Amino acid sequence: MCHPADSRPPAAPVITGSVAEEGRLEITAADGNRFNAFRAAPTVPNGRSVLLLPDRRGLHPFYEDLARRFAEAGFFTLTFDFYGRSAGLGARDAAFDWAAHMPLLEPAHVEADAAAALSVLREWGSGPVFSVGFCLGGSYSWRLASADLGLAGAAGFYGVPRFFGDRAEQLSAPLLMLLAGEDVVTTKEEFDSFTAGLDRAGKEYGIHVYEGAPHSFFDDAFADWQDACTDAWHRLLAFTGGDAGVVGDAGVADNAGDPRGPGDTVGER
Repeated sequence: MCHPADSRPPAAPVITGSVAEEGRLEITAADGNRFNAFRAAPTVPNGRSVLLLPDRRGLHPFYEDLARRFAEAGFFTLTFDFYGRSAGLGARDAAFDWAAHMPLLEPAHVEADAAAALSVLREWGSGPVFSVGFCLGGSYSWRLASADLGLAGAAGFYGVPRFFGDRAEQLSAPLLMLLAGEDVVTTKEEFDSFTAGLDRAGKEYGIHVYEGAPHSFFDDAFADWQDACTDAWHRLLAFTGGDAGVVGDAGVADNAGDPRGPGDTVGER
């Protein structure tokens, strides 16, 4: 499951420019952990930034390419690796044994590294910052909205609610959940329980299920799911306020609180 090393993301449907600058960097968290990151800067900034969280395989080429795609859409983007504490600064290629390292990863590790990554990201722009994650990273993207990091919103593709934990009361930003209808990793019942907790806490969220889509459908090679990929991009851009012209088609308003299409569920208190 999740995106293999040779997976590549679809391009954004709204491209405002190109990548002005890109490259790898090392970041040090407050606890001394050193971890890899990758940045991509736009030629035509839209005033917003994205912190991109990878899946359980860590920072592999899919996420570097996706950072470039966000930059083409106008976002300063930074993506980072989860496994610096246990796996060092090595490559997260197809040979990387993520299964040996994922059990060692703790929510506090992700939050500490995200805080350091956000400090770097905010050096390039003072506008709102959104987190976007996939699978494990989708779960942690939502969780970061409860970590007092100043996020404007947190989006996640096919995240796993158990990694979010009991943090609904602490949420301080809206969530966007983009889910695969045929996801074998997480059941509908798990998400029903997750959203019920958000409702009890009176938190704001938008959710859209792509019926029939498999886990990791957001892949340029999946010809059967190109329409879903395009729609997901529009929802992301509308959620971040970066695509106001297509909010009516995208299905989610820029605060994730207004459903505009079939398959959407929204909680707003």
